[in-house]
Amino acid sequence: MNNDHTNKRKIINDPVHGFIGIKSDLVFDLISHPVFQRLRRIRQLGITHFVYPGATHTRFQHAIGAMHLMEMAIGVIRSKGHIITHEEEEAVLTAILLHDIGHGPFSHTLESSIIPLMPHEQMSALLMKELNISFHGSLSMAIDIFADLYPKRFLHQLVAGQLDMDRLDYLKRDSFFTGVTEGVIGSDRIIKMLNVVDDQLVVEAKGIYSVEKFLIARRLMYWQVYFHKTVVAAENLLTMLLKRAGQLASEGEEIFASPYLKYFLENDVTAEDNGVLPGSDAVKELIENFINLDDDDIMSAAKVWAGHPDRSLSLLAQWLTGRTLYRVEFQNKAFDDRKIKDLKNEICHKFNIPADEAGYFVFAGNISNYAYKYEDEKIQILYNTGELVDISDASDMLNVTVLSKTVKKYFLCYPKCPDSRY
Repeated sequence: MNNDHTNKRKIINDPVHGFIGIKSDLVFDLISHPVFQRLRRIRQLGITHFVYPGATHTRFQHAIGAMHLMEMAIGVIRSKGHIITHEEEEAVLTAILLHDIGHGPFSHTLESSIIPLMPHEQMSALLMKELNISFHGSLSMAIDIFADLYPKRFLHQLVAGQLDMDRLDYLKRDSFFTGVTEGVIGSDRIIKMLNVVDDQLVVEAKGIYSVEKFLIARRLMYWQVYFHKTVVAAENLLTMLLKRAGQLASEGEEIFASPYLKYFLENDVTAEDNGVLPGSDAVKELIENFINLDDDDIMSAAKVWAGHPDRSLSLLAQWLTGRTLYRVEFQNKAFDDRKIKDLKNEICHKFNIPADEAGYFVFAGNISNYAYKYEDEKIQILYNTGELVDISDASDMLNVTVLSKTVKKYFLCYPKCPDSRY
């Protein structure tokens, strides 16, 4: 906690939104806390900067930006006659500020590698509960909003919904830092059109075109940035590197790592291990190691692993640090097992890799995405008559049923071999 005499009314100059004011002592103290400051060392887009060099922005920047948009949204909703108390405003600002504190190194890239079966939202909730102990219960309402347990459900929709402040910030921010202009959205316009009907977040009809643009931008950003072929190659290379390091560590092999990374390499930490109360010794050990783990731990280890005697580990580390990425193929159906087997045999021979380790170098998988999940809480358009219409029916330009369809693509990764018949 900060000294009571500290000036907590700070202004942050954000390249996307401009000047952002901090108007709450609690928000200032949370931003200053080491758990939140760690987000400065977690890249928002993981290893996407291997493709888009400008994409080195952080989860810290995104969280601040999402908080700023939340403050705007609260002001708009209040101006339309809806009551949001000061305590509720501070709580929903806190909820959006902390919504990503559960991200591990390189954000989504290693989400299932550091703590298998534990999504970052679950870790965020766990960390918020731990912080609540330190802040003497000041985060209780924020935690209820985050978990969708608070009576005013539209507050949760602002944090985690189809048009939440998280998405409005990351699309605009990721577009800005990657230079991919297709992701630019009118977030200010969408926020100005927000309203609440029957405790549900809605968009006034004048904002329908901005919502259409938002849905298109989200789809384009996924396939042009988040699921870019080379991004898939880089992320899977990093994932395989950690997988190999973890395998060696589990076999008792000496692996260089920071104490925090070593904890996760040597221990089989899964979501099931966290069914104990916040404040317990088991959770304290997990959290202590997690909040000290960031991108730097991974990259510093990778540089050392490049010289490790284990052939697979050293190759993967050399390729990561030197940006020698897998070749990636995409198609609309699963890849033939025979092709995968032949590639594994070829790679084992070319790189002198044991057959049981070929899976680190040749593997198949799939990715899927949708722009609008029709089965979830819908984006409702509010007309002057008071009628509410789902965006899929209200839009005269988009076939939203197509945007809501899950698109699935299969990929195959393998090292680049100039003499390969593939």
